Amino acid sequence: MSRPLRIEYPGAWYHVMNRGRRRERVFEEDADYRSFIALLREAATLWEAEVSAYCLMPNHYHLLIRTPLGNLSRCMRHINGVYTQRFNRAHGCDGPLFKGRFKAVLVQGDSFLLQLVRYIHRNPVRAGMVDRPDRYRWSSHLGYLSATDHWNWLYKDFLLSLLSPRKKDQRAAYRRFMGMEDTEDLLRKISGERWPPLLGDESMVNRLKARFFEEKVHPQVPDSRTLAPDVDTIVQAVCSHYGVDRSELLRSRRGRFNEARGVAVHLVRLVRKESFADIGPVFGLRTDSAVGSVLDSMRKRLASDPELSERCRRILSALYKSYTET
Repeated sequence: MSRPLRIEYPGAWYHVMNRGRRRERVFEEDADYRSFIALLREAATLWEAEVSAYCLMPNHYHLLIRTPLGNLSRCMRHINGVYTQRFNRAHGCDGPLFKGRFKAVLVQGDSFLLQLVRYIHRNPVRAGMVDRPDRYRWSSHLGYLSATDHWNWLYKDFLLSLLSPRKKDQRAAYRRFMGMEDTEDLLRKISGERWPPLLGDESMVNRLKARFFEEKVHPQVPDSRTLAPDVDTIVQAVCSHYGVDRSELLRSRRGRFNEARGVAVHLVRLVRKESFADIGPVFGLRTDSAVGSVLDSMRKRLASDPELSERCRRILSALYKSYTET
């Protein structure tokens, strides 16, 4: 069974969502909503989670959360597990309540954080449940408009400061911001069933990919391949090392080994775990067996040629370095 990609480190921000099995309700009555909110406050104390926004819909929830301790999975296991126990006890049910593992998008960049606050708080409006966010009780929207101590547990001051440096102007700035429509780019990325593992500007996302993709690439985590450099980036790194054009990687000469081509095929397979069917068209290899033949040849040469292994290592090192500097 495939697993979701989880990248955790101290200070990371996440947009988290989970829904009921078969899209069934996970909140049946007011007491359920209150119980879940109480768990969010509890998590803020137990796990030092900083909950910046939430919206509880009848069959799912959304959170924007920061984890100073880098412990998202532990925190969400507590929230989902304890809430399921309480819900089942209150309604005479048993078994799992949620569809499965929660979705989490790692978020980089202040502008994306603000957009997600708006997206989360406007969920009931998009669903046609209310005409304005302030008419929905089960979100943190009202907390952004309130100055009372009741909302002190909500980690909102940082996000409000992004809208205005003057504290007295922040609530008005927030109202204006909430009056704007969600951006099409954000809606396109997170409205479907498949969420991107990372959300942010390109340079930040690339730095995170370079930092985590080696340790996170795993065959049971399909999204982990999105952390790796793309095929074009790998190919360009090989061409740069050998001082050849990309066209050179398509050449096949009977009886002669095209080292640049072999290294490129090897690295695409090694770094991205691409299938033979996906590798073939990139290098003009028409069959899976042709791809396999190149990879077999590379394995044998790497085992017997330390200098070739060193060249591959240097290419990878240059690739990782350029990736972090992008």
